[in-house]
Amino acid sequence: MFRSRSFGWARVAVTAVVLCGAVAAMALAHDMFLKPSQYFVPVNSTVPTVLLNGTFDRSMNSIVRSRLLDISTVSPAGRTSVDTAGWEAKGDTSHVSFKTGPSGTYVFGVSTKANEIELDAKDFTAYLKEDGLPDELARREKSGESNADAKERYAKHVKSIVQVGDTRTEGFATALGYPAEIVPLDNPYALAKGAALRVKILVDGKPVVGQFVVFGARTPSGGTVAEKSTRSSSDGTASIAVSGPGVWYVKFINMKRLSGQPDGVTHESKWATLTFATR
Repeated sequence: MFRSRSFGWARVAVTAVVLCGAVAAMALAHDMFLKPSQYFVPVNSTVPTVLLNGTFDRSMNSIVRSRLLDISTVSPAGRTSVDTAGWEAKGDTSHVSFKTGPSGTYVFGVSTKANEIELDAKDFTAYLKEDGLPDELARREKSGESNADAKERYAKHVKSIVQVGDTRTEGFATALGYPAEIVPLDNPYALAKGAALRVKILVDGKPVVGQFVVFGARTPSGGTVAEKSTRSSSDGTASIAVSGPGVWYVKFINMKRLSGQPDGVTHESKWATLTFATR
C-alpha cells in the first residue's frame, strides 16, 4: 500500500510540474494582435475589434485605457484619431470599435505606452526563445550573460488592414509613426494568388536591417498555417509568403541591450504586429 501511495503522490507531483510549466510558458507568450470581427467590411459600418494580449488565438490580460498612446483609422479621407472613451477592458480582452466610410483599403492602429517587467535569468531565456528573439539570445550566450537577470522596458504597437467595399486604395501603405511598425508595400487585398507580400520593418521611423520577422495564419476552417520566419533585407524590407486564404499575421520584436540606466532597465523592446486576410 505504501508503494502504491508513493507512486500516486509522485504522479501528482509530476502533473503539478507539467501544469506549472504550461502556465509559465503561457505567461511568457505575450504577443499583441488587433483582430477585427471581419476583414471584408461594408461601407459606412461599425467594426467591433478585439485586442488580444497573449497569442493570436487567446488574450491573457486586457489593456486599460491609461496604457493607450494612440488609436487611429486610415481611410480614403486620411488619418483620423479614434476616441479612447470607447475603449473597454473586459476580463482578459480589450474591445474597441472602428467606423468605416466610403469604399477603400483601411488601416486600424493601436499603440501602447511603455511598461516594465523584471525576469530572472531562467525566465528571460525562456521568453527570448518563445517569443522570437534569437539575436539577443545568442548575444547573451556569447557574452556570458545567460545567467543574468533582466529588467525590460517594452511597448507594443499593432495594426490591422481591412478592405471596405470593393475599391482598393493606397491607405494600406500609410506609416502611423509608431515606435515599431510594419508597413505593407503591397496591398494585401490586391495580391495575386500565391504572391508574397512585401512589408517595410520600421523602428523609430527608420528601416531595420536584418530584423527577425515571424508570420503565420489561420485558415478559413480554423486550421493553423505553421509559423515561418524571415529577415529584413538591406533596405528594411521583408517578404511574407502568403500561401493561401485565411487570416494572416506578421510580427517582430526589436530589442536593445541597455546599460547604466538609473532605473535599472537592462533591455528595451519595441513590438509590432500586423493582421490582414486573404480569400
